Amino acid sequence: MISYLFYFIITIGVLVFIHEFGHFIAAKWMKMRVEVFSLGFGYRLVGWNKVKGLTFGNMKDDEDLGDNTDYRLSLIPLGGYVKISGMIDESLDQKNLSSEPQPWEYRSKKPLAKIFVISAGVLMNLLLAYFIFFYNNAFIGKVVINTTQIGRIPETSAAYGTGLQENDVILEINNQKVNNWEEVIKNIFVNTQGKDVTFLVKRDEKVEKITVKREKIPSDPSQKLFLVPAKTKAFIADVMKGGSAQKSGLQAGDILLSINDTLVLNSQQAVSMIKNKINKKIDIKVLRNKDTLLFQPMTNEDGKIGIAINEIYDGPVTQYKYSIGEAAIKSFANIYEYTALTFTMLGKVFKGDIKFQNAFGGPIKIAQFATKSAEGGIVSFLSFLALLSLSLAIINILPIPGLDGGHIVIEIIEAVIRRELPVKAKLFIQQIGMGILLLLMVVVIYYDVISTFFKK
Repeated sequence: MISYLFYFIITIGVLVFIHEFGHFIAAKWMKMRVEVFSLGFGYRLVGWNKVKGLTFGNMKDDEDLGDNTDYRLSLIPLGGYVKISGMIDESLDQKNLSSEPQPWEYRSKKPLAKIFVISAGVLMNLLLAYFIFFYNNAFIGKVVINTTQIGRIPETSAAYGTGLQENDVILEINNQKVNNWEEVIKNIFVNTQGKDVTFLVKRDEKVEKITVKREKIPSDPSQKLFLVPAKTKAFIADVMKGGSAQKSGLQAGDILLSINDTLVLNSQQAVSMIKNKINKKIDIKVLRNKDTLLFQPMTNEDGKIGIAINEIYDGPVTQYKYSIGEAAIKSFANIYEYTALTFTMLGKVFKGDIKFQNAFGGPIKIAQFATKSAEGGIVSFLSFLALLSLSLAIINILPIPGLDGGHIVIEIIEAVIRRELPVKAKLFIQQIGMGILLLLMVVVIYYDVISTFFKK
């Protein structure tokens, strides 16, 4: 729980800071006053400004900071906001809106300046995603597993009993040819969302067609094992000094064969099997050089024994490396691909092809994915951050009151009719939007809790 909370705060903190900094710097550029820059919502825990310095707790409602901004941390760490003078936003503050617009106020600026300030948060989230994609493409590259052959399918796998078998070579998925394991995963979990999955496989020189019902396929592949490629092995990458694993005799480089007599197929499965045992002795069988050895470490109260687990694939791979120019183009392609995928998923949710709870994740899921990605290393965590930042940009630009896209729609309407909408109308629109968003948040958190603590 501490790890989940830590990585959730880091992830949300970075994304919210980047988004709100976009609004902040754009407003300053357009000569608007920014009264508050807050990470978090609700009660002001601590803040700093040039007038009062460092203070704790809420400020007085009539506090006048002039051109200065109060930078604060607030109680609820589920977002943040920038309060710009003369703008009706999520705070529903009407202060000074009955007076004549002042030169430093949002409402006194031209429509293009307003739209620029509103869209700057989305632009910053897009830039963060782009630069992470660019870094990965230019300096990390990508390794693609050049096989479509299925490895072992244990009884604990969701694929067990579906008709798929060990050593099947997947030729097509829903009539789409697959050439590597990346395409296999993409076609199972992404491209076929909401549909049954039909595999065309080569088995003992014969071609077989196997259809797997959608409900048999995990909605979250990181939580439940489905398929792994042949020639995949989990191994111990590091052993913590003084930990239970080291005391039992386990060493870095040991290849995991089984845990409590259950065959180990990959690192995700191994970590899950160990974490499920709290304060218990477990049997771990490993391969060291050519010897098969058995060790019995004791898990602690967190379900850990003091090892880092990675996986190794012994089969053919292709390493893709991009030049700076190629990486720049590839990164735009990444953004387009994930954006198109997001809207495709949203469309399938509205059609009823995908369950709402399978398409959206709240704080608990974000914390779980952030922790898992961080455990996979900095590249894995940055990739997760890029996808979440892109998702935040896409959601925020939707024309829903309360979101940036909703504000932009209002500005476009005012530009067309060449006058401001009444303050009461703006407040009503904002309240409706906030109500919709609050309802969605409650639903998402409800499904988060149900899927986490009340699984069947």
